[in-house]
Amino acid sequence: MSESRKKKAAPVEQEVNDQLPRSWDELLGHQRPKNWFEIALRQGRLASTFLFVGKDGIGKRTFAKLLAKALFCKNTDSNSMHFCGTCEACVQVDASTHPDLIEIGKPDDKSTIPVDLLIGPPEARMREGLCHDIRLKAFYGGRKVAILDDADTLQEEGANCLLKTLEEPPPGSVLILIGTSEQKQLPTIRSRCQIVRFRELQREQVHAVLSRILPQSSAEEVQDLAGCADGSISQALLLKDPELRQFRYQLYERLAKCPLDFMELAKAVSGLADAAGKDVGALKRARMKIVFEFGERFYRQLLIALDGKRLGSDDMLHSKAEAAAKDYRGGRHGALACWQRCQTAADDVDRFINQSMLIEAWAADLAKHSKA
Repeated sequence: MSESRKKKAAPVEQEVNDQLPRSWDELLGHQRPKNWFEIALRQGRLASTFLFVGKDGIGKRTFAKLLAKALFCKNTDSNSMHFCGTCEACVQVDASTHPDLIEIGKPDDKSTIPVDLLIGPPEARMREGLCHDIRLKAFYGGRKVAILDDADTLQEEGANCLLKTLEEPPPGSVLILIGTSEQKQLPTIRSRCQIVRFRELQREQVHAVLSRILPQSSAEEVQDLAGCADGSISQALLLKDPELRQFRYQLYERLAKCPLDFMELAKAVSGLADAAGKDVGALKRARMKIVFEFGERFYRQLLIALDGKRLGSDDMLHSKAEAAAKDYRGGRHGALACWQRCQTAADDVDRFINQSMLIEAWAADLAKHSKA
């Protein structure tokens, strides 16, 4: 794969990549998808196109890479989930240099997956890109595997480019799209893929992974990060930043207030995003997304608290949501509207050029929905 085709990892993502599991035994969780693929391979009924959906940072891409190793391994049966991990093919998959493995995703400086990555640049249309490369004869004479990350950002033009490949996949090919939910995929994509759902990791699983990849962190910090990770390793690593962890605490306090001061909220969120620096667009967007995701978690927990229940492992979030539920004026309808508004805002981060306007509109809507 040329350097231009590789997805450049963000700092937190790279930290995860550097510690990826190298075997199925090291991959925590996701036993149900693993069992499903084991049966499909053993029976020789593996489909050609898949859509992996689930929260960011829980191991979907890692699962796809491990599956590719199983399909490519030279020392094991390609119709099993086993792989040796030491042959040339396994080492190449780990390094993303296997000639029959295609990996693309949204570049950090783009808001969507460029069409060029799918069908080649204008001067080489249909002579480069994923749709062309997956139809080439396999270098080793076996399968070809393509992993398309960030499928949530596929636009209609890009989806249309994939249709023929999805409808008529080349013999022996496996195409895996990775996104966060079925609802974020265009119907033309969703209807042509076998959907595989991945669940968030359990708190103890997150703790086990963090203990391995953060050997310099104290046991107390690892425990705290696992509790507020919401089942996501990448979110836990983002929260290593003390500034972001403190902001999370302050955000929950602001959201719990009645009435909600939307001007103060917008100013605080804009300040956190701007602190990333004007030239660090990817980090700024990441901070905005994590704030909106914090909002999702708060209002989801508020809905649960309004029903007199308590779920999850984040004690601090529980206490803030339970305090807010005592005199929350918006009721369940308002809390649900706020939850959905946070989801929309997180999706809009990569689409909006004027990020300050996005933050202000989000804060104002939360204040509106929180009123009686």
